Amino acid sequence: MNTRTQVLLWTAQRASAALLAVCLVVHLVTIIYAVRNGLSAAEILGRTRGSAAWAAFYAVFVAAVAVHAPIGLRAFLAETFKWRGGGLDIAVMVIALTLAMWGFRAVYAVFA
Repeated sequence: MNTRTQVLLWTAQRASAALLAVCLVVHLVTIIYAVRNGLSAAEILGRTRGSAAWAAFYAVFVAAVAVHAPIGLRAFLAETFKWRGGGLDIAVMVIALTLAMWGFRAVYAVFA
């Protein structure tokens, strides 16, 4: 892998980590608020269904996961199993696309 690609992956990993940190804090604070106020899952869905803001927030959350996790997995597989080359890149891309597909499907199911 050339230096430019390594720098791009490093940058994407760090940027998605920062975004995930913010998303995770918002998500956890929201859950704690809902639980402390005795909201049921049905009440939470009733409040969030159709909300473009929450849908956009969780879409960003999903996108950050779909970028962050595969890059980390790629590094782990390369270091642990000495897996290199196109096969690794294809496997990681499949995982990234699968995470994105499942995540966006969940966002659509909850907020549409």
